[in-house]
Amino acid sequence: MEILDLYDINRQKLPDQTMIRDQYQPKDTYRIACGVVIFNSQGQMLIQKRHQDKILFPGMWDISAAGSVISGESSQMAIERELKEELGLSVDFSNTRPKLTTHFPAGFCDFYTLELDVDLDELTLQKEEVTAVKWASLAEINQMIFAQEFIPYFSDFINLIAVMAKKHDLYYSED
Repeated sequence: MEILDLYDINRQKLPDQTMIRDQYQPKDTYRIACGVVIFNSQGQMLIQKRHQDKILFPGMWDISAAGSVISGESSQMAIERELKEELGLSVDFSNTRPKLTTHFPAGFCDFYTLELDVDLDELTLQKEEVTAVKWASLAEINQMIFAQEFIPYFSDFINLIAVMAKKHDLYYSED
């Protein structure tokens, strides 16, 4: 059972307000989620296949790792935990800001990016969450989205994450 802190519309923590994950969320409250997208040096994204028993998007392909921020955690702490739990990777995010923050009806989602050449055979998959991993090009992922094999992110969003992974800011430069 995961306890989640609740926030107001300005992402300010609401004192003494929490909820149990996957249960009723009070009106006008928000929670925080996070995700990490790992790219290798060839520009491929590490994707994971969600377990068939997942409530949302069972058996579909997803970004590298993601999850909810539990009570008392920052999104940096949560993405470290999720990456370790789901793939067995230990990465320090303590001095890392998200590349992009989006919102969904129930909250906010911080997205982090990494460039790592990970040997897939050395990953330790969390059996209850992840059934497979692979490297995929952006074209392959966009095709998977169209074929409804990948979580239905907007293709433009996936492409933006790939661009943001290589950039230090939002301004165009020739680098």
